[in-house]
Amino acid sequence: MTEHGMTNQLLFPSGFLWGAATAAYQIEGAWNEDGKGESIWDRFAHTPGKVWRGDTGDVACDHYHRWAEDVAEMAALGLKAYRFSFSWPRIFPTGSGQPEQRGVDFYRRLIDALQEHGIVPVATLYHWDLPQALQDRGGWVKRDTAQRFAEYAAYMFRQFGAEVPLWATFNEPFCSAYFGYGNGTHAPGIRRPWHVLTVIHHLLLAHGWAVNAFRATMTSHSAVQPAPAIGIVLAIWPHHPASQNVRDIRANQRVDGAMNRMFLEPLFRQRYPEDMLRHFGRRLIFPRIRSGDLDVIACPIDFLGVNTYTRMVNAADPFDLFLGARQVAQPGAHTQMGWEVYPLSIYEALQMAHSYTNIPLYVTENGAAFEDVVAPDGRVSDLERIAYLRDHLAEVHRAIRDGLDVRGYFAWSLMDNFEWNHGYSKRFGLLYTDYSTLKRISKQSAYWYRDVIARNGIEPS
Repeated sequence: MTEHGMTNQLLFPSGFLWGAATAAYQIEGAWNEDGKGESIWDRFAHTPGKVWRGDTGDVACDHYHRWAEDVAEMAALGLKAYRFSFSWPRIFPTGSGQPEQRGVDFYRRLIDALQEHGIVPVATLYHWDLPQALQDRGGWVKRDTAQRFAEYAAYMFRQFGAEVPLWATFNEPFCSAYFGYGNGTHAPGIRRPWHVLTVIHHLLLAHGWAVNAFRATMTSHSAVQPAPAIGIVLAIWPHHPASQNVRDIRANQRVDGAMNRMFLEPLFRQRYPEDMLRHFGRRLIFPRIRSGDLDVIACPIDFLGVNTYTRMVNAADPFDLFLGARQVAQPGAHTQMGWEVYPLSIYEALQMAHSYTNIPLYVTENGAAFEDVVAPDGRVSDLERIAYLRDHLAEVHRAIRDGLDVRGYFAWSLMDNFEWNHGYSKRFGLLYTDYSTLKRISKQSAYWYRDVIARNGIEPS
């Protein structure tokens, strides 16, 4: 028998933070209401041919108007925490200058409601929606954008610093750099891969400046207990070579370097990985790194968020001019995104993060898209998602048992939403969104997750 009299339970530590995650552009809608400025995703989605079927986030899930209903849904699930992002152009329509009070008030209402329901607010400052006005001046290719981000961050810390226990500066800077400026599949849709290293450096520099602003601001809130914490959220996916051929091994190292080590090493080892600098140095424009930049980037943080969904298996490809690699599809089950269902990936991702730092870890995104259908009786039976979540949580439990300091898990996503360049074609949510009525319907996985939270554990498969 285990505690609470249950058998065969994988119980998580007391105080483990069970949550769900979203992002502003994916759910809020109200894209041009109450003084909000245009974001790069507004511009990108409104450009023909960029998003599946021409979908946009103009309305999305209408969370901007339905936030109270959504918080009630979170409470019904028993969520201990909710990870959301601030929309920078909702606060500063042109990226800087005079803040828009109506945007500030929206987030204040949301945070107050979360606290009233005992749900911990976990805020991300940047989940890819740069103000278009800053993009018009060069976006993340310009060092000035990092300075504007630090100013925006400092303002948000002054407004909400003591009310939000966990802050993340950036969500997956890898995607902002490679997809936004490399292959152009994400906003701002630029295909200039020679700028990718500069964009990475400015994103990380903005992170460091924001952390310093957080420390300076929270000094004045020293009486707050426990003190709010700040970190960053990285996409950490394990990479495996397709074979033991030396070319495949080297190709795999390059893909791992581009996705994982280009961010982990400057943040925790105060350097960019030498092998990647050599590789990219023959292909890309190297950023101007000023004296002290790497000190700023590597300033201490309080936690690391890990977004992870699957692994990548890589083989050498001489026709790929960027990394000299291609991904090799694997047999077995896959999600609607085409991602292999490989539960061990979350254990490997956490182990990789732990190899760089001993600070607390949070799984800030993990989940799966499947073809969910509302049955005639009104139910959504998503057994594949339940199996995915259960098996991945079992690996999180194993990581904790093996000594890793993992303090929370955030399912992606709270509700079906705008899935970036895939539009509304992919459903990741615990809640089904009927896009014709905007009604939320709890899927079977939502009820399953509610029970996991209530007992603080899972039944192994």
